[in-house]
Amino acid sequence: MANSNAGSTIEQSTFGQLPDGREVESYRLTNANGVELQVINYGGTIVSLKVPDAEGNMDDIVLGFDSLDDYLSDTYQQANPYFGALIGRYGNRIAEGQFTLEGETYTLATNDGDNHLHGGEQGFDRVLWQAEPFENDAGTGLVLRHLSEDGEEGYPGELAVEVTYTLTDQDELIVDYQAETDKTTPINLTQHSYFNLKGEGNASILDHQLMLNADAFTPVSEALIPTGELRDVAGTPFDFTQATPIGERIDQDNDQLRFGQGYDHNFVLNRDDAEPGDLVMAARVWEPQSGRVLEIETTEPGIQFYSGNFLTGDLIGKNGQAYPQRSGFALETQHFPDSPNQDGFPSTLLQPGETYRSRTLFRFSVQSDMGA
Repeated sequence: MANSNAGSTIEQSTFGQLPDGREVESYRLTNANGVELQVINYGGTIVSLKVPDAEGNMDDIVLGFDSLDDYLSDTYQQANPYFGALIGRYGNRIAEGQFTLEGETYTLATNDGDNHLHGGEQGFDRVLWQAEPFENDAGTGLVLRHLSEDGEEGYPGELAVEVTYTLTDQDELIVDYQAETDKTTPINLTQHSYFNLKGEGNASILDHQLMLNADAFTPVSEALIPTGELRDVAGTPFDFTQATPIGERIDQDNDQLRFGQGYDHNFVLNRDDAEPGDLVMAARVWEPQSGRVLEIETTEPGIQFYSGNFLTGDLIGKNGQAYPQRSGFALETQHFPDSPNQDGFPSTLLQPGETYRSRTLFRFSVQSDMGA
């Protein structure tokens, strides 16, 4: 169906069927410049994102699959790299799957060694969201809604969640998150797309040049749980304040890199005098072969940079190409990992009567060099 924005379209189709018979829908959004976003309502998953290179050639720059069966396969479910999925209730790790709130201890699934990761065994990445496409002056988009029951995956409170994807004619993907609860609960929503700006299935991401607007990061234990320290990046392999190839220091002899088998760390964004709801620059990535640039702005205080260290090549993507180690990177805007157990970190608690709001903007462009 064509919409009112010249050159923009939304197409809906069936992507497959869950084992219980529920149908999964696909929504293909195209802007006036031909940028194309495909989202399915299973997991709110971004399946495909096609953007032009410096020559105008369109390539799909996110890792994923063409069929629902691949997302449901035992191989994928056991590895669960969360390709393109919405993450909740709590993105990232919570130590030992526990936190104490208002005098009560809550126990969550330990699905990452001894720790809780990305919402548990049945996180928001495995939910069939209610989806509603829309068209407005900002662009074309999709609203996704989920009612997370009190006690779902061990979390307190009934949580009503709404996530909106908007594809603009400025070649931006805007992700808006909103939630309300009837009991105090931690919440930390994010989007877990893996990018390869050469095009998915095209070898490693180590030559991508990355800038992170962060003077500090949160170092972790061997179990990848933050120690509580905010450590200066200066003089370390974590200094991306100037554009640096991802692979330049990734194999240095460094405990933090060894713990994550590369980068899998939360960076503390420089928000300076920005108000809590203001967007600030978080990251900028340039891929020299294609000329593609990805810029990320967010209202969040942190961003998790993950260099695809635990990809093994066992998963075969959309073009029949394997996804080996470091063939995609994720930049997950977020509050800090394990915040429910870390008093020194920004709070992730949502109270009844409050509305959780978060926004992240992904902007795509091309240029011949990294520039300023």
